[in-house]
Amino acid sequence: MTNFFPESKPMGRRKFMTLGLQGAVAMALTPTMVRALLAGGNQAKLEVPPELLQKVITSALKRGGDLAEVYVENRISRTILLEEGKFKSAVFGLVGGAGVRVIDGDKTGYAYSDEVTEEKLLRAAEVASFIASSGKKIKPVNIKEQKRPSYVTVKIPLEEVAEAQRMEIMKRAEDAALSYDPRIKMASIDYYDETRDRLIANSEGLLVKSSLPLIFFIVQTLAVGNGSSHMGRERLSRHAGLEMFEEESPEKAAKEAARESIAMLEAKEAPAGKMDVVIQNGWGGVLVHEAVGHPLEADNIARQTGAFVGKLGKKVAADIFTMVDDGSLPGFRGTTDFDDEGTQMKRNVLIQNGVLVKFMTDILSARQLKMERTGNGRRESFRYYPIPRMTNTFIEKGQDKPEDIIASTKSGLYVQSLSGGSVDPTTGVFNFTCREAYLIEDGKKTVPVRGATLIGSCLDIITRIDAIGNDLAFGPGICGKGQSAEVTAGQPTVRIRGINVGGTRQRA
Repeated sequence: MTNFFPESKPMGRRKFMTLGLQGAVAMALTPTMVRALLAGGNQAKLEVPPELLQKVITSALKRGGDLAEVYVENRISRTILLEEGKFKSAVFGLVGGAGVRVIDGDKTGYAYSDEVTEEKLLRAAEVASFIASSGKKIKPVNIKEQKRPSYVTVKIPLEEVAEAQRMEIMKRAEDAALSYDPRIKMASIDYYDETRDRLIANSEGLLVKSSLPLIFFIVQTLAVGNGSSHMGRERLSRHAGLEMFEEESPEKAAKEAARESIAMLEAKEAPAGKMDVVIQNGWGGVLVHEAVGHPLEADNIARQTGAFVGKLGKKVAADIFTMVDDGSLPGFRGTTDFDDEGTQMKRNVLIQNGVLVKFMTDILSARQLKMERTGNGRRESFRYYPIPRMTNTFIEKGQDKPEDIIASTKSGLYVQSLSGGSVDPTTGVFNFTCREAYLIEDGKKTVPVRGATLIGSCLDIITRIDAIGNDLAFGPGICGKGQSAEVTAGQPTVRIRGINVGGTRQRA
């Protein structure tokens, strides 16, 4: 099972700096100081000689195997928390290390080290090679650096930004949230950014490098009134420099979180029963991410346990339903220049006009299923070997106007945003909590309701979709599947006929 929640904070570290902040006192960490810190660390830059990479790959294959790979990574991160008008914490982190993988048939050997030295890399290669037992010997191809197209443009590099600039953006969001309505009693701002450098080399002769910036910004607001309270939330996240906030206003995000908090103060208890459900564009895409996307990841298919086993080339959804995973969308949270195996990112149509046409693969599952590599091999860090994961997954836009979809729904539930959810990829059974939802009565969105959950199975709901809007939008998130991954989920407004809704009162 997997959950789609706001991003957890940084992983383990090699070097870190923690600064306690009081009130609005600026952090004394300037770009010059950051550069000085990095200059003192042996993990600051990915400078591994090709000769050493070749030596490690050769060593990893000494017992046999189909493929050997070296993955080297460095992350520089900052985390700042603003809460109750105070900057409560700030963390600067530098994380680096390398992993060596050997694939032999259906088996994977993996070992990692947080020290990138010849001794440690060769030791990792020795450990990873122990899984090889087929006796198959391959001669590794001499590695040669390859260029990949970049899907990320940076105008204001994160390493050139003073901490005071980050804190000023956070304060702008807090002010906008607290001034929205006097019933907003608290605002919390989480800021996280990182620059992730990667180097991947393998026995097929591949050598690729990239540097990828990321910003993740979350605003949470608490409204209190009418004997109730509600926490609203809005997030911004892209692979970009600080220019993201010129294109996506922190004030707008704060006001949206505050709007949700206020709107849901008047919420009534949600009815239970089978009803038509209209899901708003954007963040509602998490439903498809969880309910349909995970069962389409090829490791499940290779194990013959997925909900879509044996259904390739068959009709699985409504004719109007097309689903895509595209890791090449410029700047999106799930976008990279190449996946964590070095495969170039691209647009993959998974379900086309209701017909299942493709699974999402990594190197291992592509070999097992004798399918193409789709660029979906992803890992949380150098401490993990890659597995098939989604990138930017969405339903293609349709022809319907969103207002017409609501107007043609006599009664049902309008879901504006979803919260926690989970799916069993072996069965496709899911459940999701509606964070903001409204009743639909006589073709109109009416009173807000709380406590609603969506319950069903992927193979059922995608056949029940009978209207898709022309208003495709996206929302960023974090996906957990044993290890976390940055993703984007998206959809237009959609209507699902006759889905089970869990509630706290019987439907009238």
